[in-house]
Amino acid sequence: MLRLPLLALLLCLPLASYTQADTRPNILLIVADDMGFSDPGAYGGEISTPNIDALAAEGMQFSNFHVAATCSPTRAMLMTGVTSHKVGMGNMKEIMADNQKGQPGYETWLNDQAVTLPTLLRDAGYRTYMAGKWHLGSRPESMPDAQGFQRSVALLESGADNWEARHYLPAGTATWVEDGQPISLPEDFYSSFYYADKLIEYLSSEPDSDQPFFAYLAFQAVHAPHHAPDSYVEKYADAYHEGWDVIRQRRYERLTEMGILPRTAESVVSSDWGTFYGTSSVAWDNLTEEERAYSARQMAVYAGMAEAMDDSIGRVLEHLRASGDYDNTLIIFMSDNGAESTVLTEIAPLFYRLRYDQELADLGRPGSWSEYGRGWAYAANSPFYSYKGSPFSGGLRVPMIMHYPGVIEPGARTAAFGHVTDITPTLLELANTPAPDGEYQGRRVHSIMGTSMLPLLRGESERIHAPDEAVVYELAGGVAVWQGDYKLVMSRSDAIQGRTGALLFNLRADPLERDDLAALQPERVAELRAAYQQFVAEHGLVEVPEDYNAWEQLNRNAREQFLARHGSSLLLGGLVLILLIGWGWRARRRRRRV
Repeated sequence: MLRLPLLALLLCLPLASYTQADTRPNILLIVADDMGFSDPGAYGGEISTPNIDALAAEGMQFSNFHVAATCSPTRAMLMTGVTSHKVGMGNMKEIMADNQKGQPGYETWLNDQAVTLPTLLRDAGYRTYMAGKWHLGSRPESMPDAQGFQRSVALLESGADNWEARHYLPAGTATWVEDGQPISLPEDFYSSFYYADKLIEYLSSEPDSDQPFFAYLAFQAVHAPHHAPDSYVEKYADAYHEGWDVIRQRRYERLTEMGILPRTAESVVSSDWGTFYGTSSVAWDNLTEEERAYSARQMAVYAGMAEAMDDSIGRVLEHLRASGDYDNTLIIFMSDNGAESTVLTEIAPLFYRLRYDQELADLGRPGSWSEYGRGWAYAANSPFYSYKGSPFSGGLRVPMIMHYPGVIEPGARTAAFGHVTDITPTLLELANTPAPDGEYQGRRVHSIMGTSMLPLLRGESERIHAPDEAVVYELAGGVAVWQGDYKLVMSRSDAIQGRTGALLFNLRADPLERDDLAALQPERVAELRAAYQQFVAEHGLVEVPEDYNAWEQLNRNAREQFLARHGSSLLLGGLVLILLIGWGWRARRRRRRV
């Protein structure tokens, strides 16, 4: 008599285990594009970013977190936890050296040995959503829908106009897809608002689901071209007339007063150091009154664009509060690299003059072109040296915040060294999802290389990486090797701007990278050089040639891309032109005979 009820109970146990609510955390990963270290208010900036600031106040704020110096290598490591040299983004497609093209790890798309974070989370029972910039390949196998996202809307390329569907480079294309299929943008499109709207739409699509979600919100902001609605720009109409030197120093003062960075210098804008690092070539006082007014307006547009992004983040956070998901969501905010110094209108002035409106009154509006150049990028990266693309801290060290109620102590700050490859193992551990180790679902894949930050987040450790662990980075000839408090910088290109050999810094004592210790500690330099060479051999890194120049390569690759796309049309047009010329020549000869 007792056997049947007992059997029924045993049969019901598996069903009960499946119907229990999944209590694993939701995950919201937010990435800004080209945002400098000191741009958010929480990092000393004067730009209004209350939502980012609140995440910092209620979570953990990082002051020593590093990414790649350009976007697609960062995003490849963010999505996989593996060095970009393994998964297809060993260099950015736009500046890929000739000797790297076609090599394993340099495919310019996520290759078949990459298994992505959204794939692992989806297979572990997460709902997976994405809205924003992808830049990890446009072949069908590499698009977001094929890389683990169940719903996605994505800009496939490196960037685009924020008001309409057009790329910002002469030979570029701008392609948006939703769930892998090309789409047209709505008439009221503005990138930051659109991506927030789409993510909220996806998050709202399964209101009764017990599955946790992984949501990836990847803004175009604040990548050039800089665009923002007038109401945002006008808030900063009078904010930047003092110039970038004043803003850079003011941000440094706030950073040190807030305790985010130690104070190791009186000034970060003057002295021989400032001249050495090239700031004298863009001195604010050397500009005419008209040039200063124009440049101040460009920075106002940038600030407005950053605030519009923050408002968009706020709307997503408000949705999470309204849905009851906020307290069980790990929220990460970060930038993909340092601020951009390039002035494209100096490289291709005719193209931008013919294609875009550059009148001061119209900057930021639809049809306009605005980019803020070296001076304001120098302020955005305060107090660090250099810019996007560089192995110095101005290219690699970015704002990063992690927010998770009940796990992360509110108001926590850390100066622990962290790297972008650490994100994936952290999220997998939180999601109780095993990381693949060489194989996944019958195919060979790369093993995750990063280190989980969970002990740090829980207050169980003050470090992420062991003091003797070497973390190696390379991109387009720029090299950085971190070990403990030390950082080695080397370059095969022009990233060191005239300095030769290797530079060694103690980042704890010298976060501004002013004091080169290489001559005083040759043994440490040799040790870190050896770590780099071991990394090259172990991961199949293809180094750029010694005469490599990123901008020359960009132009060469752009010409090749343009010819590949339009070569047949140009050839046909040339043949038609030759025929027309020939026809006209024969017609003139006939008339002369008559």
